[in-house]
Amino acid sequence: MNKLIKYSSNFYVLATLLFLFWITFIDSNNLVNHFRLSQKLNQLKDQKEFYLEKKERITAEREELLSNPELLEKFARERYLMKKQTEDLYVVVEK
Repeated sequence: MNKLIKYSSNFYVLATLLFLFWITFIDSNNLVNHFRLSQKLNQLKDQKEFYLEKKERITAEREELLSNPELLEKFARERYLMKKQTEDLYVVVEK
């Protein structure tokens, strides 16, 4: 107990403890915020990988559509309900 009182009255020990408390909890760049931001960064990196893969897949589909006119016509008919002038279009909606 005597050693604890001796160390607590030492200026350097008190300054070090105050500094550690300040860095851990009070400062705007504290350790808690740093931990949260590193987790958010990891989530954003995962999302970036997902969207890059999705972009590559869409680019491949686009190249395939632009290179094949029959496939482009099929895509336009199915996705955008386009039709020729002599055709009638019926849309069946399932309930």
